[in-house]
Amino acid sequence: MSLLLDRVFDGVTNGCVYAVMALALVIVFRGSGTINFAQGELALFTTYLAWWLTTLGTPIWVGLLAAAAAGLALGAGVERLLIRPVRRRNDMAVLIVCLGLFTALNALCGLLWNSETKVMPSIFPNDLDDYVGVGGARLYYDGLGVWLLVLVVVALMFLLFNRTKLGLHMRAVASNAESAALSGVKTGRVLMFGWGVSGAIGAVAGVLITPLAPTQLGLQTMFPILIYASAAALFGGLDSPLGAVVAGLALGVAQQLIMGYVGFIGDTLPQTAALTIIVAVLVLRPNGLFGTRQLERV
Repeated sequence: MSLLLDRVFDGVTNGCVYAVMALALVIVFRGSGTINFAQGELALFTTYLAWWLTTLGTPIWVGLLAAAAAGLALGAGVERLLIRPVRRRNDMAVLIVCLGLFTALNALCGLLWNSETKVMPSIFPNDLDDYVGVGGARLYYDGLGVWLLVLVVVALMFLLFNRTKLGLHMRAVASNAESAALSGVKTGRVLMFGWGVSGAIGAVAGVLITPLAPTQLGLQTMFPILIYASAAALFGGLDSPLGAVVAGLALGVAQQLIMGYVGFIGDTLPQTAALTIIVAVLVLRPNGLFGTRQLERV
Protein backbone atom coordinates (compact mmCIF):
# COMPACT_ATOMS: atom_id res chain seq x y z
CA MET A 1 0.00 0.00 0.00
CA SER A 2 2.80 2.41 0.89
CA LEU A 3 4.51 1.71 -2.46
CA LEU A 4 1.27 2.52 -4.27
CA LEU A 5 0.92 5.77 -2.35
CA ASP A 6 4.52 6.69 -3.13
CA ARG A 7 3.83 6.29 -6.84
CA VAL A 8 0.56 8.19 -6.62
CA PHE A 9 2.30 11.08 -4.83
CA ASP A 10 5.01 11.18 -7.48
CA GLY A 11 2.33 11.00 -10.16
CA VAL A 12 0.41 13.92 -8.69
CA THR A 13 3.62 15.96 -8.58
CA ASN A 14 4.39 15.31 -12.23
CA GLY A 15 0.72 15.70 -13.09
CA CYS A 16 0.66 19.17 -11.55
CA VAL A 17 3.38 20.28 -13.94
CA TYR A 18 1.66 18.63 -16.91
CA ALA A 19 -1.53 20.40 -15.87
CA VAL A 20 0.16 23.80 -15.82
CA MET A 21 1.77 23.20 -19.22
CA ALA A 22 -1.54 21.95 -20.60
CA LEU A 23 -3.20 25.06 -19.19
CA ALA A 24 -0.71 27.17 -21.14
CA LEU A 25 -1.66 25.31 -24.33
CA VAL A 26 -5.37 25.81 -23.60
CA ILE A 27 -4.97 29.56 -23.07
CA VAL A 28 -3.35 29.94 -26.48
CA PHE A 29 -5.86 27.67 -28.18
CA ARG A 30 -8.86 29.47 -26.69
CA GLY A 31 -7.64 32.77 -28.08
CA SER A 32 -6.15 31.83 -31.44
CA GLY A 33 -7.53 28.37 -32.21
CA THR A 34 -4.07 26.87 -32.64
CA ILE A 35 -1.79 24.62 -30.59
CA ASN A 36 1.50 26.27 -29.74
CA PHE A 37 4.00 23.53 -30.57
CA ALA A 38 6.80 25.83 -29.43
CA GLN A 39 5.41 25.97 -25.88
CA GLY A 40 7.93 23.45 -24.59
CA GLU A 41 10.91 25.29 -26.05
CA LEU A 42 9.63 28.61 -24.71
CA ALA A 43 9.64 26.95 -21.29
CA LEU A 44 13.08 25.49 -21.99
CA PHE A 45 14.57 28.89 -22.82
CA THR A 46 13.18 30.55 -19.69
CA THR A 47 14.26 27.58 -17.55
CA TYR A 48 17.80 27.92 -18.88
CA LEU A 49 17.58 31.62 -18.02
CA ALA A 50 16.59 30.79 -14.43
CA TRP A 51 19.46 28.27 -14.19
CA TRP A 52 21.94 30.84 -15.56
CA LEU A 53 20.86 33.37 -12.94
CA THR A 54 21.48 30.82 -10.18
CA THR A 55 25.05 30.37 -11.43
CA LEU A 56 25.53 34.10 -10.76
CA GLY A 57 24.49 33.64 -7.14
CA THR A 58 20.84 34.61 -7.60
CA PRO A 59 18.36 32.71 -5.36
CA ILE A 60 16.26 30.20 -7.26
CA TRP A 61 13.06 32.00 -6.23
CA VAL A 62 14.31 35.15 -7.94
CA GLY A 63 15.25 33.02 -10.94
CA LEU A 64 11.69 31.67 -11.05
CA LEU A 65 10.21 35.16 -11.03
CA ALA A 66 12.67 36.30 -13.69
CA ALA A 67 11.83 33.28 -15.84
CA ALA A 68 8.10 34.00 -15.50
CA ALA A 69 8.63 37.65 -16.46
CA ALA A 70 10.79 36.61 -19.42
CA GLY A 71 8.15 34.08 -20.46
CA LEU A 72 5.48 36.79 -20.32
CA ALA A 73 7.52 39.13 -22.51
CA LEU A 74 8.66 36.39 -24.88
CA GLY A 75 5.18 34.96 -25.35
CA ALA A 76 3.69 38.39 -26.00
CA GLY A 77 6.48 39.23 -28.43
CA VAL A 78 6.02 35.97 -30.33
CA GLU A 79 2.31 36.65 -30.81
CA ARG A 80 2.85 40.24 -31.90
CA LEU A 81 5.84 39.77 -34.20
CA LEU A 82 5.49 36.21 -35.53
CA ILE A 83 1.98 34.85 -35.12
CA ARG A 84 -0.21 37.88 -35.84
CA PRO A 85 1.24 38.64 -39.29
CA VAL A 86 0.50 35.10 -40.54
CA ARG A 87 -2.62 34.21 -38.56
CA ARG A 88 -5.01 35.71 -41.12
CA ARG A 89 -3.58 33.59 -43.94
CA ASN A 90 -4.30 30.08 -42.71
CA ASP A 91 -3.72 27.72 -39.80
CA MET A 92 -0.92 25.95 -41.63
CA ALA A 93 1.14 29.15 -41.67
CA VAL A 94 0.81 29.44 -37.88
CA LEU A 95 1.80 25.79 -37.48
CA ILE A 96 4.91 26.30 -39.59
CA VAL A 97 5.88 29.39 -37.58
CA CYS A 98 5.48 27.46 -34.30
CA LEU A 99 7.60 24.58 -35.57
CA GLY A 100 10.25 27.00 -36.81
CA LEU A 101 10.23 28.74 -33.43
CA PHE A 102 10.60 25.33 -31.75
CA THR A 103 13.77 24.64 -33.74
CA ALA A 104 15.15 28.17 -33.34
CA LEU A 105 14.74 28.30 -29.57
CA ASN A 106 16.28 24.86 -29.10
CA ALA A 107 19.26 25.86 -31.22
CA LEU A 108 19.56 29.18 -29.37
CA CYS A 109 19.66 27.39 -26.00
CA GLY A 110 22.45 25.15 -27.32
CA LEU A 111 24.34 28.16 -28.66
CA LEU A 112 24.09 30.18 -25.45
CA TRP A 113 24.48 27.43 -22.85
CA ASN A 114 25.88 24.46 -24.88
CA SER A 115 24.39 20.97 -24.92
CA GLU A 116 25.84 19.67 -21.65
CA THR A 117 23.37 18.64 -18.96
CA LYS A 118 22.89 21.22 -16.21
CA VAL A 119 21.96 20.61 -12.58
CA MET A 120 18.93 22.74 -11.76
CA PRO A 121 18.51 23.65 -8.07
CA SER A 122 15.14 22.93 -6.54
CA ILE A 123 12.94 25.67 -5.16
CA PHE A 124 11.92 23.50 -2.22
CA PRO A 125 13.95 21.27 0.16
CA ASN A 126 14.71 18.04 -1.67
CA ASP A 127 16.87 15.98 0.68
CA LEU A 128 15.88 12.37 1.26
CA ASP A 129 15.05 13.21 4.88
CA ASP A 130 12.71 16.08 3.96
CA TYR A 131 9.36 14.35 3.85
CA VAL A 132 6.06 13.86 5.66
CA GLY A 133 4.85 10.34 6.41
CA VAL A 134 1.37 9.63 5.04
CA GLY A 135 -0.05 6.12 5.39
CA GLY A 136 3.42 4.60 5.45
CA ALA A 137 4.40 6.48 2.28
CA ARG A 138 6.70 9.47 1.95
CA LEU A 139 5.42 12.80 0.70
CA TYR A 140 8.55 14.85 0.07
CA TYR A 141 8.60 18.58 0.69
CA ASP A 142 9.61 19.38 -2.88
CA GLY A 143 6.57 17.50 -4.20
CA LEU A 144 4.28 19.18 -1.67
CA GLY A 145 5.73 22.55 -2.61
CA VAL A 146 5.02 21.88 -6.29
CA TRP A 147 1.42 21.01 -5.40
CA LEU A 148 0.93 24.25 -3.48
CA LEU A 149 2.61 26.46 -6.10
CA VAL A 150 0.58 24.92 -8.92
CA LEU A 151 -2.57 25.37 -6.83
CA VAL A 152 -1.72 29.07 -6.55
CA VAL A 153 -1.18 29.34 -10.33
CA VAL A 154 -4.50 27.60 -11.08
CA ALA A 155 -6.31 29.81 -8.56
CA LEU A 156 -4.82 32.95 -10.11
CA MET A 157 -5.90 31.78 -13.57
CA PHE A 158 -9.42 31.14 -12.26
CA LEU A 159 -9.58 34.63 -10.77
CA LEU A 160 -8.21 36.13 -13.99
CA PHE A 161 -10.79 34.43 -16.21
CA ASN A 162 -13.80 34.81 -13.93
CA ARG A 163 -13.25 37.87 -11.75
CA THR A 164 -11.54 40.47 -13.93
CA LYS A 165 -12.53 42.60 -16.91
CA LEU A 166 -9.49 41.36 -18.81
CA GLY A 167 -10.56 37.78 -18.19
CA LEU A 168 -14.02 38.63 -19.51
CA HIS A 169 -12.41 40.03 -22.66
CA MET A 170 -10.27 36.90 -23.03
CA ARG A 171 -13.36 34.70 -22.80
CA ALA A 172 -15.17 36.91 -25.29
CA VAL A 173 -12.32 36.66 -27.79
CA ALA A 174 -12.13 32.90 -27.27
CA SER A 175 -15.86 32.60 -27.94
CA ASN A 176 -16.06 34.87 -31.00
CA ALA A 177 -13.21 37.21 -31.85
CA GLU A 178 -15.15 39.12 -34.50
CA SER A 179 -18.11 39.83 -32.22
CA ALA A 180 -15.74 40.83 -29.43
CA ALA A 181 -13.98 43.29 -31.73
CA LEU A 182 -17.33 44.79 -32.77
CA SER A 183 -18.13 45.23 -29.07
CA GLY A 184 -15.04 47.33 -28.52
CA VAL A 185 -12.65 44.65 -27.24
CA LYS A 186 -9.08 45.20 -28.43
CA THR A 187 -8.59 41.64 -29.62
CA GLY A 188 -4.95 42.15 -30.60
CA ARG A 189 -3.97 43.19 -27.09
CA VAL A 190 -6.02 40.39 -25.55
CA LEU A 191 -4.38 37.76 -27.74
CA MET A 192 -0.92 39.17 -27.04
CA PHE A 193 -1.61 39.06 -23.31
CA GLY A 194 -2.92 35.49 -23.60
CA TRP A 195 0.28 34.34 -25.30
CA GLY A 196 2.27 36.19 -22.66
CA VAL A 197 0.42 34.50 -19.79
CA SER A 198 0.94 31.18 -21.53
CA GLY A 199 4.67 31.83 -21.72
CA ALA A 200 4.82 32.83 -18.05
CA ILE A 201 3.07 29.77 -16.67
CA GLY A 202 5.08 27.57 -19.05
CA ALA A 203 8.22 29.04 -17.49
CA VAL A 204 6.91 28.19 -14.02
CA ALA A 205 6.25 24.63 -15.14
CA GLY A 206 9.76 24.32 -16.57
CA VAL A 207 11.49 25.54 -13.42
CA LEU A 208 9.35 23.23 -11.27
CA ILE A 209 9.75 20.02 -13.27
CA THR A 210 13.43 20.24 -14.20
CA PRO A 211 14.87 19.40 -10.74
CA LEU A 212 12.55 16.36 -10.66
CA ALA A 213 13.45 15.16 -14.18
CA PRO A 214 15.89 12.21 -14.44
CA THR A 215 18.00 14.06 -17.02
CA GLN A 216 17.87 17.42 -15.21
CA LEU A 217 18.22 20.37 -17.63
CA GLY A 218 19.18 19.56 -21.23
CA LEU A 219 18.10 20.42 -24.74
CA GLN A 220 15.64 17.50 -24.79
CA THR A 221 14.16 18.03 -21.32
CA MET A 222 10.93 19.75 -22.36
CA PHE A 223 9.99 17.69 -25.40
CA PRO A 224 8.54 14.72 -23.43
CA ILE A 225 6.76 17.16 -21.13
CA LEU A 226 5.19 18.85 -24.17
CA ILE A 227 3.92 15.44 -25.33
CA TYR A 228 2.33 14.71 -21.95
CA ALA A 229 0.88 18.23 -21.72
CA SER A 230 -0.54 17.99 -25.24
CA ALA A 231 -2.15 14.67 -24.38
CA ALA A 232 -3.63 16.23 -21.23
CA ALA A 233 -4.93 19.27 -23.11
CA LEU A 234 -6.55 17.11 -25.78
CA PHE A 235 -7.95 14.63 -23.28
CA GLY A 236 -9.42 17.34 -21.08
CA GLY A 237 -10.56 19.54 -23.96
CA LEU A 238 -8.53 22.19 -25.75
CA ASP A 239 -10.94 24.94 -24.71
CA SER A 240 -11.33 23.82 -21.09
CA PRO A 241 -8.89 25.04 -18.40
CA LEU A 242 -10.57 22.70 -15.89
CA GLY A 243 -10.15 19.80 -18.28
CA ALA A 244 -6.45 20.57 -18.68
CA VAL A 245 -5.90 20.44 -14.91
CA VAL A 246 -7.93 17.27 -14.35
CA ALA A 247 -6.41 15.44 -17.32
CA GLY A 248 -2.88 16.56 -16.40
CA LEU A 249 -3.21 15.13 -12.90
CA ALA A 250 -4.73 11.90 -14.22
CA LEU A 251 -1.98 11.51 -16.81
CA GLY A 252 0.74 12.10 -14.24
CA VAL A 253 -0.62 9.41 -11.93
CA ALA A 254 -1.14 7.00 -14.83
CA GLN A 255 2.43 7.60 -16.00
CA GLN A 256 3.92 6.72 -12.62
CA LEU A 257 1.76 3.61 -12.30
CA ILE A 258 2.78 2.46 -15.78
CA MET A 259 6.47 3.06 -15.05
CA GLY A 260 6.16 1.35 -11.67
CA TYR A 261 4.23 -1.75 -12.69
CA VAL A 262 4.93 -2.15 -16.41
CA GLY A 263 8.24 -0.29 -16.61
CA PHE A 264 10.18 -3.38 -17.63
CA ILE A 265 8.79 -2.99 -21.17
CA GLY A 266 10.92 0.06 -21.74
CA ASP A 267 11.47 3.70 -20.80
CA THR A 268 9.53 4.91 -23.85
CA LEU A 269 6.29 3.23 -22.75
CA PRO A 270 4.86 6.31 -20.95
CA GLN A 271 5.50 8.50 -24.03
CA THR A 272 3.93 5.85 -26.22
CA ALA A 273 0.89 5.82 -23.93
CA ALA A 274 0.65 9.62 -24.16
CA LEU A 275 0.77 9.51 -27.96
CA THR A 276 -1.86 6.76 -27.92
CA ILE A 277 -4.11 9.00 -25.82
CA ILE A 278 -3.66 11.83 -28.33
CA VAL A 279 -4.62 9.64 -31.28
CA ALA A 280 -7.55 8.02 -29.44
CA VAL A 281 -9.00 11.35 -28.34
CA LEU A 282 -8.69 12.82 -31.84
CA VAL A 283 -10.51 9.81 -33.30
CA LEU A 284 -13.13 9.06 -30.64
CA ARG A 285 -13.80 12.35 -28.86
CA PRO A 286 -12.16 15.34 -30.58
CA ASN A 287 -13.65 17.79 -28.05
CA GLY A 288 -12.13 15.96 -25.07
CA LEU A 289 -13.86 15.18 -21.78
CA PHE A 290 -14.68 18.78 -20.86
CA GLY A 291 -14.45 20.44 -24.27
CA THR A 292 -17.32 22.45 -25.70
CA ARG A 293 -19.17 20.99 -28.62
CA GLN A 294 -19.61 23.42 -31.49
CA LEU A 295 -22.63 23.30 -33.75
CA GLU A 296 -22.31 24.54 -37.32
CA ARG A 297 -25.21 25.42 -39.59
CA VAL A 298 -25.02 23.84 -43.01
